[in-house]
Amino acid sequence: MSIGELARSTGLAVRTIRFYCDEGILESHRSAGGHRMFDAESATERLLLVRRLRALGLGLGSITDVLHGQCTIAEAIAIESARLDREFRSLSWRRASLRAVGRAEPAERAGRLALLAAAQDGGAVHECLERFWRRVLAPIARRDVDGWLSWNIPEPPADPSVDEVVAYAGLAALVADSDMNSAVRRQFWRSRPELIRDGQGLYADVGDVMADVVPLVAKGVKPHGGSELARFVEAHARARGERDSPRFREQLLTDATDADPRIHRYWALTEQLFEDRVTVGRAHNWIYDALAGSTAT
Repeated sequence: MSIGELARSTGLAVRTIRFYCDEGILESHRSAGGHRMFDAESATERLLLVRRLRALGLGLGSITDVLHGQCTIAEAIAIESARLDREFRSLSWRRASLRAVGRAEPAERAGRLALLAAAQDGGAVHECLERFWRRVLAPIARRDVDGWLSWNIPEPPADPSVDEVVAYAGLAALVADSDMNSAVRRQFWRSRPELIRDGQGLYADVGDVMADVVPLVAKGVKPHGGSELARFVEAHARARGERDSPRFREQLLTDATDADPRIHRYWALTEQLFEDRVTVGRAHNWIYDALAGSTAT
């Protein structure tokens, strides 16, 4: 079959078929007169496959891999589908950001524009939040922190609303504050962190306490002195080689940052993205109020 006949049978332009030949997608041989000649059945079948895959948006690189047996059609489709998912998330994020700026009051528009312009990639913001918390929780082993991160750092919404994209950008702005890291570390490790002998053990013990406090917060139980507070204080005392005492409890409250509005704002935005989930931030606030109440008493 000549190139003209192949073009008529497949509906493709002659120049397109030539291009496919040059790219190694389609095989041909030369006639005695130097014209391209093709096997009618295999060439037609291959070109129709190329045309259909192109119609689905697959690139020539992926199509070439399929034709050369380097991947199956199903694998190529899965790769393209994943790429479209990423593109869709990116476009959805941009659309929500544009709507958020458009709906802002005139006096607030410049500030919101600056906020959202600095957080135009949800995935990048999520990585930024992870790096922030890994620094806060250092030197805890990475593998031991992964579970904590997955529970307390919201994933960027695939199709965010205006409120969600503003909240997520707000988290990014808070962790970009140069003083935020030290404030949150102070809340987590309390006073005199240099005296902590077993950070890994303290991290595990406090985590166990918070796991028991979360249901109390969810039920609306008011902060009080009890086993949860006693275990929290004991964990900090043991990590420093000390014992629970009124004096030690006062020391845990020295220069406390629990009332820092930036920390409260961070966890409020996080809960907005998590909806019904009680975060560790609220659990820490519960313990802080219980500790403050015990020292006052």
